[in-house]
Amino acid sequence: MPGPDLVRLRLALTLFFALDGFVFAGWVVRIPAIKEQTGASASALGLALLGVSAGAVVTMTLTGRLCRRYGSHLVTVVCAVLLSLSVGLPPLTHSAPALGAVLLLFGAAYGGINVAFNSAAVDLVAALRRPIMPGFHAAFSLGGMIGAGLGALVAGSLSPTQHLWGLAAVGLLVTAVAGRMLLRCEPLTPADRGRSGPSAPHRPSGRTRGLVIVFGLIALCTAYGEGALADWGALHLEQDLGASPGVAALGYSCFALAMTIGRLTGTTLLERLGRTRTVLAGGSTATIGMLLGSLAPSLWAALLGYAVTGIGLANLFPVAVERAGALAGPSGVATASTLGYGGMLLGPPAIGFMADWFSLPVALTSVAVLAAVATLIGFATRRANTG
Repeated sequence: MPGPDLVRLRLALTLFFALDGFVFAGWVVRIPAIKEQTGASASALGLALLGVSAGAVVTMTLTGRLCRRYGSHLVTVVCAVLLSLSVGLPPLTHSAPALGAVLLLFGAAYGGINVAFNSAAVDLVAALRRPIMPGFHAAFSLGGMIGAGLGALVAGSLSPTQHLWGLAAVGLLVTAVAGRMLLRCEPLTPADRGRSGPSAPHRPSGRTRGLVIVFGLIALCTAYGEGALADWGALHLEQDLGASPGVAALGYSCFALAMTIGRLTGTTLLERLGRTRTVLAGGSTATIGMLLGSLAPSLWAALLGYAVTGIGLANLFPVAVERAGALAGPSGVATASTLGYGGMLLGPPAIGFMADWFSLPVALTSVAVLAAVATLIGFATRRANTG
């Protein structure tokens, strides 16, 4: 039975994961309104949105060091404050360059908090000796679904400024509550300040760094599918299968809901099957699901395929990040998260190019291919997965 400190730590981290998904989804649903406000063309908006990606990737590579120096709990709270404040800045801009500049800050906070709270979660998994990482990622998914749904409801009645500063207020309130809980918990991995001699962390070996990259590739394969379905899933249903816009929008909802359910049951699955079998089963399921989702001639079969894909991919990213963190601490989490985020960025444009060269259904089969690659990697690293 975990002690009260570990229970408090788990609750605080769950709140931060949910807050991250809630704030990010709330921003995403207001992108069309921000585009109109700034008067940006599609290409200018695309360049501005790269600010989120650039800020996240750069910060992710640095946050592992910050967590080692100051502790993942403090870094989580600081990044949550920055994330909450920066989400209110886009409505204050009136040009694409200004939007890109504030999104750089928003992306930096987003990337930083993802590495920090995943690092703290990896430490908690080790302390509890239970595979609870999928539960944290389920909280992120649930937060995202609530943020997107709430954003859709208030879009007609609130301006982007009112909505996003409302998100900022909610974020600061949750940070005040969850941050106090988190900072009261002693970090499970002490910061490096003042440590020397045998207690100081050793530089990971070449084999360890190689394994971290391999687990990061599993995260990349998973996130590629998430990004591809988010941006192209609805278009496939509408353009290739004749769905109405409303029904086409259900495609990503089916995927996201199935992924959330998969993550909520992930701890039980990992306890029964172990990491290797979970990765193999998940990757194989996602491969079959996406082949159905991309190539089925029937709308409802494609929707079923999207849902099966969501269930299959659900626990691959949490397992990959947890293993990378267990092997190399915060720097391992940073590497795996950066590769995973890179996969989410790579997916949509890669699908677009392949759709031009071949067709959108054929392009979407690349999600199935990478899910199969993740399965093969999971099999090849089965010994590391038992550690």
